[in-house]
Amino acid sequence: MNSAQRREKILDMLNQKSQPLSASAIARELGVSRQIIVGDVALLRAAGEDIAATPRGYVLQEKEQNAFQRTIACRHEDCNLAKELYIVVDNGCAVLDVVVEHPVYGQISGQLQIFSRFDADQFLRKLRESSAPPLCALTNGVHLHTIRYHHEDDFQRVIEQLKAAGILFEDESR
Repeated sequence: MNSAQRREKILDMLNQKSQPLSASAIARELGVSRQIIVGDVALLRAAGEDIAATPRGYVLQEKEQNAFQRTIACRHEDCNLAKELYIVVDNGCAVLDVVVEHPVYGQISGQLQIFSRFDADQFLRKLRESSAPPLCALTNGVHLHTIRYHHEDDFQRVIEQLKAAGILFEDESR
């Protein structure tokens, strides 16, 4: 299989899976190294494929019909990370990413793609096992999330519950 055929196979694999696929799993399936897959995915992205790298692997970004997205600002300590994620997914919404504003690098973002408590728990486990701090640790807990939702009522419940939990970051000068 040449490199063009391999990249086509990677797209087929991603199209067939609803769950993220790790570079290692793809590499095993195709009989190449993980680094080859990482390079192939970079080339696919450069060619316009909308592939997200999540903490659990690669996924093709879906252009969902009837889905909306909004950005919210949050601030919390590490102990409220699970609470924040659960509030979003328990109300039928998804956390697509996290963004922080770094004083040197500018905007830094990470793809989360958290659609359920299972996804949230997997992310939290990986964070704990790696001993890596969450991105919001760089900004005293302040960060942004892109939230995907299908119904305005779901999004409004998320806002209300995050506000009640003291997680929604609001203008304190009011």
